Amino acid sequence: MTLSHEIAQHLPFLRRYARALTGSQASGDAYVRATLEAISENPDRYHRTMHPRVALYRLFHVIWSGTRPARDVPDSESDDRFRTRLDALSAARRQALLLTAMENFSPPEVAQILDRAPEEISKMVAEALYGLVAQTPISVLIIEDEPIISMDLSNIVEEMGHTVANVVRTRREAVEAAAKSAPGLIVADIQLADNSSGIDAVRDILADLSVPVIFVTAYPERLLTGERPEPTFLVSKPFATESVKVTIAQALLLAEDRPGA
Repeated sequence: MTLSHEIAQHLPFLRRYARALTGSQASGDAYVRATLEAISENPDRYHRTMHPRVALYRLFHVIWSGTRPARDVPDSESDDRFRTRLDALSAARRQALLLTAMENFSPPEVAQILDRAPEEISKMVAEALYGLVAQTPISVLIIEDEPIISMDLSNIVEEMGHTVANVVRTRREAVEAAAKSAPGLIVADIQLADNSSGIDAVRDILADLSVPVIFVTAYPERLLTGERPEPTFLVSKPFATESVKVTIAQALLLAEDRPGA
């Protein structure tokens, strides 16, 4: 298999991960492009002795850690060093959590990706999970036409300490419910009961509200083609409870970090 074919099959999922990590379609895709450019310029940076997906994510993290700007302007050189180390530690924990819960890498694979000792990963994941789930309760609008799935999502939301504002099945119901309840988060299926698109329903809602959105789909790679507006947060069906919890927490964390949030 050629290098380009080896990488191509993993790109949709790297794009999903990059967007969840950065909270931005533009930023996430920019890091993915930089990763591909690095491979093109110097193929030796891509470790072909590793599993292809592990090697791709590992190089992505090399690019990410080498180009990510500091979040705060320090008051002193000492403060600069402290903040840099704190930011790096916090980011690495969050990455370890996303890589295990969202991308389903094993702890040894995450250790390779983040260039950490394997024994560090479990501790990093536990610390990150504690930090992410300790959030202010919000109301959640669930747009899902399958009763069992909507029940599962409702239970997950409530287990995290949030409330379910409404569960709706169609585009029209979704827009009406959002107008009435002004939710703090939307979790939406792609295909709705009236054969409309969950993406269209969310687009209608976002015309009036600024709120993070998580899409749930059985075919995430079909939504990451570069051919249309694409969602930032994607959860694959069938989903694991932990994956949904981590994605919700990450979406809310990044929403809080945005200016004006």
